[in-house]
Amino acid sequence: MNANKTRRRYGRWILLALIALPIAVWYLGSPVVAVNFSPNSEGEFHYVWNTQDRIHRGDIKHGGAAVEFGYLFPDDDFFMMFDWWTDKGFQRCIDISPKWGRTIDIYLDATGRIDIAKTGPDVIARIKQCTGEPDPFRP
Repeated sequence: MNANKTRRRYGRWILLALIALPIAVWYLGSPVVAVNFSPNSEGEFHYVWNTQDRIHRGDIKHGGAAVEFGYLFPDDDFFMMFDWWTDKGFQRCIDISPKWGRTIDIYLDATGRIDIAKTGPDVIARIKQCTGEPDPFRP
């Protein structure tokens, strides 16, 4: 009788591991993009994350961040765009190509442009200007 209880106990742990492992791989393997706003900025930025089938809107005050998860298995049509603007008329948009299993940190300076001193060159290589929008790197 003890052997049956032991088998059931190990069986439960194996079942739990088989359920938890795919969830952990999905969570840890999904690419993450974080846009970090300068703590020296004045006012707030409004933003829209557009990730293929998901759209998130929000506001960020100085020192905050906007974070979005990409798809674990993106297809050829996958895109990830980030638009941000102020009430004073400043507006920028970037198209991002996230990397599987990595967090991409994009830093914005006090005026809202991409800070190339803090943002890594490998990250900048994954950022493109949106068609018809102002250059996010220049004033």
